[in-house]
Amino acid sequence: MTTSNPIDYLPIIFQFIVAAAFVVAVIIATHILGPKKHSKVKDDSFECGIEAKGNARQPFSVKYFLTAILFVLFDVEVIFMYPWAVNFKELGWFGFGEMILFLVFLMLGFLFIIKKGALDWE
Repeated sequence: MTTSNPIDYLPIIFQFIVAAAFVVAVIIATHILGPKKHSKVKDDSFECGIEAKGNARQPFSVKYFLTAILFVLFDVEVIFMYPWAVNFKELGWFGFGEMILFLVFLMLGFLFIIKKGALDWE
């Protein structure tokens, strides 16, 4: 059984100190070197090049969140294809059949979403 000496953790502690010092230095530097001129145009909120209109507390449409969740869902499902592609030859026909079955279920879900009108923006 080996015992660890506190001095063994010195490089890790030093790395944390250097990282924290860097963060503090950058924050201070941006306040010192950053622009100081304030105006209505510069202080106005900016989002994707669209001029802000109305109250910022106005709720988003549920369709926006539904589309975002669907994007993440299908994106994660596509990630499952990478291990299959890497091991394609070792999996053989059984692996190919399993991926076809996976894609069939994926497309059935996509067709269900289209039929429900989740991707319509009207």
